[in-house]
This record gives sequence, C-alpha cells and structure tokens, in this order.
Amino acid sequence: MKQAKLLTQAEQKRVYAVIDAHRYSIRNRTIFAFSFFAGLRACEIAALKVRDVFDVDGNPRDTLYLEVEQTKGDEAGTVIVSKRLQKVLTSYSAAYPRHLDDPNAPLIFSAKRGGFNPQTIVNLFAKFYAMAGIKGASSHSGRRQFLTALAENGVNVRLIQTLARHKNISTTQRYIDYNENKLRNAIEGI
Repeated sequence: MKQAKLLTQAEQKRVYAVIDAHRYSIRNRTIFAFSFFAGLRACEIAALKVRDVFDVDGNPRDTLYLEVEQTKGDEAGTVIVSKRLQKVLTSYSAAYPRHLDDPNAPLIFSAKRGGFNPQTIVNLFAKFYAMAGIKGASSHSGRRQFLTALAENGVNVRLIQTLARHKNISTTQRYIDYNENKLRNAIEGI
C-alpha cells in the first residue's frame, strides 16, 4: 500500500495560501488542523459534533472523547487537543459563533446547512492539495505527518500508538517516515 505523502514546510505554506484564498478559509484550516495537529482521520473529522469540541461557553475542550460510531475501529477514543489546535479552534469559534449555538450540530458545516460526510472531507483535502500543486498527498497525509513528527521529537512509539488510537503497534510503525538523513542523525546522537 502506498503511503500518503509527507509535506515539506514550503508545501504546507502553499496549501494554507490556497486555503486562505477561498471562502470558508477558517473552516477549512480547522479541517486541516484536526489532521495535522491531532491525527484525526477524515471520517472522524466529519463525525465531530459541536459538543465534542466546545464546552457550553464556546471554549475549545482540551480533550475530545470520540464515541465508537465516530471512529474507524470498534472502540471509542480520546484525542488530546494541543495548544496549536486550540488556537485554530478559538479562531473557528470567533468566526462562526452562531454555528456553535446547537451542541448537536455537526462541527464542520457545509454551505448547504448540513455537515460534511467523510468523502467530502477526503475530496476537500484532494482539492486543496491539487490546487497547491502537491502530488501524492491525501487526507491521510496530515495524520501521517502528525505521527512522524511525534517520533522525530523522541516520543515513545507506545505513546504514539495510543495517540493514533491504533490497536497494533505495527500499524503505528508503518505511519512513521524515515530516510537516510534521519537514520544518520539518529546514530550521531550516540
């Protein structure tokens, strides 16, 4: 199975420039942030409700609890919200305060007054990557980038497995990218 492309910093900037040039840029940045800063899958992003992400006062939660029906597997999951993701969520609540009035509403709204389904999220990622001229990237690129960044920062693979909500550590290990430069840097630390 071919791995989703990891983005360089320059490619990330291009994607965000494309997002910012379109309508609903804050909503779309939020979708990307859930992938890149929390490792959520497209189906999980689409399944989020306002109540999952914001408290009754409209403040972003520091932990998200995903129900079984919101996850890929057959188990509920916990997602830790980083400060970077909280900052994006604060912008989201400021930009769309009326959208947060209904705690049972889908978090990610469409212009047609509904939520996005997982395929719509996948298509949105594909659209913005194509517009930014990035080949090989997919809705899974952010998740893979999130897990690789954790590994590069020295996070133990068992913790990464927990954050990824994988049952098997071998699945987690397939997500983590390595190359010759990373291998050289690793041995130079000895």
